[in-house]
Amino acid sequence: MAALFRYAQHHSGASQARLAVHVGMTQSRVNEIINGRREVVRLDVFERIADGLQMPDPARRLLGLASRTSGQRTAGSAFDLSAFPEVVRVYNDQTAATAEIQRAARSAVELDVLAVRGLGLLALRDSLLRQHLDRDGDPAPRLRVLLLDPDSPAAMRRAAEIGESAESLTSGILLAEARLRELAMVGHVEVYRYTTVPVWRIIRLDSTLYVGTFDAGWEGHESATYKVLPTPSGPLYRGWRRQFEVLLDSAQRVV
Repeated sequence: MAALFRYAQHHSGASQARLAVHVGMTQSRVNEIINGRREVVRLDVFERIADGLQMPDPARRLLGLASRTSGQRTAGSAFDLSAFPEVVRVYNDQTAATAEIQRAARSAVELDVLAVRGLGLLALRDSLLRQHLDRDGDPAPRLRVLLLDPDSPAAMRRAAEIGESAESLTSGILLAEARLRELAMVGHVEVYRYTTVPVWRIIRLDSTLYVGTFDAGWEGHESATYKVLPTPSGPLYRGWRRQFEVLLDSAQRVV
């Protein structure tokens, strides 16, 4: 978006204030985007910018937006992944994405987490997301957490995969549940246990997903982390959202 705004300024001579009027933002917000101090992540904001700049349909599709001239897309474009870039950024691991995830967590209304035990995400005081769940009197976000059932065969398999004792893994899950139970006293927190072998590690902050994997060779926070946004025809975002909801349907609620 910074490059797009600079391009529009260069070729039209528009000031930041004039751009701001056209895209429904303040001049200071446009300035922050141009200078890399703020990112655009919400689909409705992309839509507003595209409408305000009167972007043609091919350019709109590069942002993952529907065409304005027709409700129908050609069969080719619907399956052209380059036209629907759901994965907008890739990080080497969770640490590389920490600052961005925490910024988004400060204002998120809904948080979904699919993890194994969630200690590094929620349960400890210095966890990635925990400090952003207390809003100093403001309404806390709705938090739904899926953790691996410590009594399931899948937990035993996961412990073996990472070279950890079953007792240690189980203790970590139970500790996470206990700490999340504390959070439930002051906010809307739901915690569930799932029983399948963990594959995906998912953090959803409103409409943005951060996705990694669990494998035999590494923990979830060590995996490459993909930032994924919804697009009109993209299957990845919808698939990962569905994965969470399907697991939730069959999970046992414990908090």
